[in-house]
Amino acid sequence: MLQNIRDNSQGWIAKTIIGVIVALMALTGFDAIFKATTNSNEAAKVNGENISQNELSQAVDMQRRQLMQQLGKDFDASLLDEKMLRDSALKGLIDRKLLLQGAHDAKFGFSEAALDQVILQTPEFQVDGKFSPERFDQVIRQLGYGRLQFRQMLAQEMLIGQLRAGLAGSGFVTDAQVLAFARLEKQTRDFATLTIKADPSAVKLTDDEVKAYYDQHAKEFMTPDQVVIDYLELKKASFFDQVSVKDEDLQAAYQKEIANLSEQRRAAHILIEVNDKVTEAQAKAKIEEVQARLAKGESFEALAKEYSQDPGSANNGGDLGYAGPGVYDPEFEKALYALSKDQVSAPVRTDFGLHLIKLLGVEAPEVPTFASLKEKLTRELKTQQVEQRFVEATKQLEDASFEASDLAQPAQDLKLTVHTSAPFGREGGEGIAANRAVVTAAFSPEVLNEGANSTAIELDPETVVVLRAKEHRKPEQLPLENVAGPIRAQLAKEHASAAAKTRADELIASLRDGKAALDKPVNGQGWKAVEAATRGQEGVDPAVLQALFRMPKPESKDKPTFASVTLADGSVTVLRLNGVNEAAAPTDEEKAEYRRYLASRVGQQDFAAYRKQLESQADIKRF
Repeated sequence: MLQNIRDNSQGWIAKTIIGVIVALMALTGFDAIFKATTNSNEAAKVNGENISQNELSQAVDMQRRQLMQQLGKDFDASLLDEKMLRDSALKGLIDRKLLLQGAHDAKFGFSEAALDQVILQTPEFQVDGKFSPERFDQVIRQLGYGRLQFRQMLAQEMLIGQLRAGLAGSGFVTDAQVLAFARLEKQTRDFATLTIKADPSAVKLTDDEVKAYYDQHAKEFMTPDQVVIDYLELKKASFFDQVSVKDEDLQAAYQKEIANLSEQRRAAHILIEVNDKVTEAQAKAKIEEVQARLAKGESFEALAKEYSQDPGSANNGGDLGYAGPGVYDPEFEKALYALSKDQVSAPVRTDFGLHLIKLLGVEAPEVPTFASLKEKLTRELKTQQVEQRFVEATKQLEDASFEASDLAQPAQDLKLTVHTSAPFGREGGEGIAANRAVVTAAFSPEVLNEGANSTAIELDPETVVVLRAKEHRKPEQLPLENVAGPIRAQLAKEHASAAAKTRADELIASLRDGKAALDKPVNGQGWKAVEAATRGQEGVDPAVLQALFRMPKPESKDKPTFASVTLADGSVTVLRLNGVNEAAAPTDEEKAEYRRYLASRVGQQDFAAYRKQLESQADIKRF
């Protein structure tokens, strides 16, 4: 528990940001904010700022999808309460709007550079510990974002994170609260258990009971809400064979390529830092000392090892290796390119401090032949043309689909093939139905109910699709014979568990009245005793532990207290609490951990209260 407290009391901002990437935005559907289209119908208005019906419908769809992922692919999405989903999604959108307004009023903010650093340092966007643009694009595409949309979303999350951290970080607790918590947390308990097994195989069910359950739970036995779509797929790669490159364009590109080549210079330097502890005058005096020793003929390499405060190069005699223009600080580069080989510069001031720079060598650029670059240049020039063709074709596809009553004419205009998907539900499916934007569009009112073609949907940077609903398979009642087996299994488990609970209650009553001996086996089963169990005791069912630490303290050793717990398989465990053991006073380290944990909880409560205050003071209109 102490480790859990330590883990849960630190890293507010980092956890907020990572949580956003892997869960938060998915659970609440907040990303719909960036996917609003021209639908101007309002779902709500928060202090004059609108939340559109389109935002809400996409947020509802997102919540449905995430619930399906949590509940399992076999769960029927049609059983979800649409009104409850809508209310939950709308509340999430309103809460987010209020928090963003609160952060704005409190004048929270951050720089674009800070946003860049968050993205660069996020592990989910890294490969082998380094930021990968390809990995970044892959992850955000899976989340349904473009780069700009993701930055906008993350910027808002960072504002909310700052607001949360500012409030949550101000929580505090008293010494008395810390000691009271420690006393409860470190307490241990002596107990014994005896489990009464549930036996579903012993339960006899009639057909009438199965039929009655089927009738009472009719909504649970429905086919899923599914759709079959027709779609057109426009791929960027298909345009490569349609474009060509002229020889003169290749030659021009080659000349431009080699014109950008520059000589490489190998530099070494000695750095004396200027910082809070070292003044400009002190650094200058140190540099002059080095210059004096250089003038006497001492080695630049040896002096760099002795004096330089650049940890990356000092041990190598200040050697920075070869580099071209644009690598170093402008003042450093200017001085370097003014040197002759083996010449040492005068002191150069940069943001890091004062440098002495030595030019160790000059390497002329290696000019590649036209033949060696022809394939690369051809690919680059073709890519530029293909990109333009793709943008134009995407616009043409979108316009044609908007004007057409089906996909036949747009397919003919762009020489595309109409594809048909397999049926899929609101939780998605395989192939094209695995894309969240496709599922959202397929189940949108415009496509599903009004028979319209969708707007162009970007599956990835190389692929765009337009779709329409071909068939809507609405939920239908499943026949009793199809679900009779699962119903029987469920009823048998419930009846067996109820019978086990009755036997457990009878046993507890006998134990309390003294009619049954405390330590004697019951039906051949003995009690399993555990001494000094903690709240995180290994080998004990969490449900049993939770019930155990809620039980009242026994009056004496010969008068234990009793309770029962129903387990996941329907069996019932009888608990006998024999004693409660108070722990020693916490150490200073433990008290510090408890204090951080409790302060974190208080901070969370303060943040929740702040949200309620924003809501109570806001002008919120739901439509």
